[in-house]
Amino acid sequence: MRVLLVGAGGVGTAVTRIAARRPFFDRMVVADHDPARAGAAVAALGADAGRFHAERVDAADEEAVAALLGRHGCDVLLNATDPRFVMPLFRAARRAGATYVDMAMSLSRPHGGQPYEKCGTKLGDEQFALAGEWERAGALALVGMGVEPGLSDVFARYAADELFDEIEEIGVRDGANLTVDGYDFAPSFSIWTTIEECLNPPVVYERDRGWFTTEPFSEPEVFDFPEGIGPVECVNVEHEEVLLVPRWVDARRVTFKYGLGREFIDTLRTLHLLGLDRTDPVTVPGPEGPVRVSPRDVVAACLPDPATLGERMHGKTCAGTWVRGVKDGAPREVYLYHVVDNQWSMAEYGCQAVVWQTAVNPVVALELLAAGVWSGTGVLGPEAFPAAPFLELLTAYGSPWGLREQ
Repeated sequence: MRVLLVGAGGVGTAVTRIAARRPFFDRMVVADHDPARAGAAVAALGADAGRFHAERVDAADEEAVAALLGRHGCDVLLNATDPRFVMPLFRAARRAGATYVDMAMSLSRPHGGQPYEKCGTKLGDEQFALAGEWERAGALALVGMGVEPGLSDVFARYAADELFDEIEEIGVRDGANLTVDGYDFAPSFSIWTTIEECLNPPVVYERDRGWFTTEPFSEPEVFDFPEGIGPVECVNVEHEEVLLVPRWVDARRVTFKYGLGREFIDTLRTLHLLGLDRTDPVTVPGPEGPVRVSPRDVVAACLPDPATLGERMHGKTCAGTWVRGVKDGAPREVYLYHVVDNQWSMAEYGCQAVVWQTAVNPVVALELLAAGVWSGTGVLGPEAFPAAPFLELLTAYGSPWGLREQ
C-alpha cells in the first residue's frame, strides 16, 4: 500500500507517528500547503522516516492532488484536512483511481426556511450523491473514519452484531476533563471545525420521522464518563454519526451529544452573536489598503494551534457510544468507549490526546484495508464493515477500548 496523506497539522502529524510503527504500507507521502510543515512531520520521525516523503500540495486543487497521487503511485488518499477540502480531495481520489479515506464528511447547509426543524443539505450528502460513480468503478470511499465519526460508528456496528437483538437508541457521547495551563480558552481541536459542528442545527434521527434538526445545544443531559472523568453536561451537536449509523444499523433513534461545558457554549454563542463564526469574507482596512478576510479564519488565527498544547494539557478524553435495547428478551444498556490520557499520548507519541485519538483510527482502518480484512465498493461508512477485527487491532496498537454495563 502506498498512501498520500494530505494535511500535516496535528492529526496528520499524529498519523505519521502512529503509522511509522506499523509495517503494512510501503510508502506514505505527507503533503501540505506549507512544505515546511510537511517536512517537519517527516523529519520528526528520525530513523523511522525512510518510508515517508514530504511534498507541497494545495488541497483545494483537485488536478494537482490527482497528479501527486499518480506521480508517487499512491493507491490510497487519506484526508487529514478540515472539512472545507473534503470534496476536492474526494474527487481527486476518484479521478486518480485511488481509495479515499477521510475523518469528516462534506459540509452541511441549513434549511432555508426552517433550520431548526428540517434538514437542508446534510453532512455527507455531496459524497453519497456520487456513490453510484464509485460503485461502477469498483472503487471505495471510506468516509467518517476518525474517532467521532469513526470509532464511535464501529462501536455502533459492534453493538448491533454482538450485544443486542434489538436497538432502541444509539447515542454517541463525548466528554473530557482536559485542562490547558496558561489559557482561559484553548480548544483541544480545530476551532474552525468546532464552530461548524456546534453552531449548525444539530441533526437527530428517528425511525418513524427520519432525519430532523433542533436548536444548537438542545436537550442537555449529564452523562457520567468512565476512568475518572466523571459527570459532564452534554448537548446536541451536529455530527456525522447521526447521518451514518442509520444507513447500516437498525435503531429507533440516533443522537450525538458533546460535553462542551457552559463556558465553551457561552463563548461559541458570543462568536455567533458578533458574526465571528462566518466563513464568507468581510472587508477590513489594512496597511496597504482594504483586504478580504473570513471572520472564522481570524478567530482560528488568534487561538493557539491545538497540536501545540500537549505539554500544557492535563487529563483524559473519552469517545464512546451509548446503546439501549433488548438482548435475549431482557432490557440492556451499555456504553462502549475509548479513553486516552494526555500524559500517556505525550510520553508515547509526543501528541496531545485529542489529535492522537482521532489519528489512530484511520491508521487502523488502512491496515485492515491493506490486509483485505475490510473491503468494499461505493461510498461507505465504518458501520458497513465488521467491527470485531477493528477493535482487536486497535487493542493491538496499545490502545484498548472498554465496555460498561449501564
